[in-house]
Amino acid sequence: MSIASKSVRKTIRVVIAEDQGMVLGALAALLEIEGDIGVVARSRNGKEALRAVLEHKPDVFITDIEMPEMTGLDVAAELKRRKTGTRVIILTTFARAGYLRRALEAGASGYLLKDMRAEELAEAVRRVQQGLRVIDPELATEAWAEPDPLTDRERQVLRLAGDGKGSGDIATDLNLSEGTVRNYLSEAISKLGAGNRVEAARIARTKGWL
Repeated sequence: MSIASKSVRKTIRVVIAEDQGMVLGALAALLEIEGDIGVVARSRNGKEALRAVLEHKPDVFITDIEMPEMTGLDVAAELKRRKTGTRVIILTTFARAGYLRRALEAGASGYLLKDMRAEELAEAVRRVQQGLRVIDPELATEAWAEPDPLTDRERQVLRLAGDGKGSGDIATDLNLSEGTVRNYLSEAISKLGAGNRVEAARIARTKGWL
């Protein structure tokens, strides 16, 4: 279940999603210090986060990328699809242009790294709530230097293969035939110049494409 805070009367309403409890608590505490920001709910996995955003309708949703159930990017894309109006900030350790590109495609308004100062995060929340975009400056310059060659389906198949699943299991998970799965894997391996599916998944993760 999402952990809802007490009702607050502050200008900017925020929901935070982070699977590490200590980090989640610290982020909430740091933002609550600000007089104009109120954390209305906290969640520790993607599905809880999605429910919390739909329930509380915050101005800003701050999320990590890697979380159980749904990734932060998946949640952002679903919020974009539903046209909720909540603005999304990705707060992560992944300083990779591939992840930034995917975040922007998913509708995120901000992409920031966790080593930033608390006051910088608070200011980013304010700017995003005002309709501006906030992106880590080092990543912004290289975001489109190397385009992601994978299709969405190739990415899905390769991610599952990288997790150790065989073609049969992947076919079942995605409701595809084994032959189709093998074709997607072959295409992905070829595009990435890899020797096998494991190497292809490693390359794609390093680039931020999975």
